[in-house]
Amino acid sequence: MWRRRPEVRLRLVPAAGEVLEWKRFRRTAPEPAVPRRAEGPRVRDARTSVCAPPGQAPPPTRVALLDIDICGPSIPKMMGLEGEQVHQSGSGWSPVYVEENLGVMSVGFLLGSPDDAVIWRGPKKNGMIKQFLRDVDWGEIDYLIVDTPPGTSDEHLSIVQYLSAAHIDGAVIITTPQEVSLQDVRKEINFCHKVKLPIIGVVENMSGFICPKCKNESQIFPPTTGGAEVMCQDLKVPLLGKVPLDPQIGKSCDNGQSFLTEVPDSPATLAYRDIIQRIQDFCGLHSSKEEKLISC
Repeated sequence: MWRRRPEVRLRLVPAAGEVLEWKRFRRTAPEPAVPRRAEGPRVRDARTSVCAPPGQAPPPTRVALLDIDICGPSIPKMMGLEGEQVHQSGSGWSPVYVEENLGVMSVGFLLGSPDDAVIWRGPKKNGMIKQFLRDVDWGEIDYLIVDTPPGTSDEHLSIVQYLSAAHIDGAVIITTPQEVSLQDVRKEINFCHKVKLPIIGVVENMSGFICPKCKNESQIFPPTTGGAEVMCQDLKVPLLGKVPLDPQIGKSCDNGQSFLTEVPDSPATLAYRDIIQRIQDFCGLHSSKEEKLISC
């Protein structure tokens, strides 16, 4: 006879002496296996191969999105999941699903209000990230995408360390054309080299504005030192693409809607799709090389 597994809601609750404290309402089950791979500074990870029988359409790509921006979790808002809560069952924490093949986990789901501050030092952040990796039951997935905050701090070190045995495919690093942004990105690239994290490539965001009427391009944020393109040439890092400014991107994020679906013909949509394809090609090549290495 089929029985529904008992579930319990999880949340962060105020505690004396600090703004927020983690509290568990039930002991977890034995630790589920960590997903096969995942990733670091500014997103992208785990892959397993997906094959379809001849003559049949391939199954939908199964994606897990893990938000480890502990102090500024924006993924619930952008994915249209504000107000959702995490539940726990015998198999672990259940992700919140946007679609049947897209699950999300974020500390934002554990807050009583989107305005609550998470004031934690490094060890507590590290513990939360480890718990996300250990206790969330993603099921079978093709990609694990990890969204990190800007910089090279605790979150980045933790995710690279905890997933070192999973053979991370690599990192996608986001920048804007201005030199003040490129300075930070150079540090992130240097971080990846030092921890031996592969770099899939760099994406230049807010790269010009294309008028929807005349189609002329204006540089709202002039690349005074050549932008991401020159930086990538100097540092010998792939440039995945440039995403032009589009006011609809911000509106879609605020409303929790898919920009690619809402504005399919936008130049930014075309840029996104090209970047996604380049990332998939990189990960497919990385996966095939690893399989050959294992079989040797």
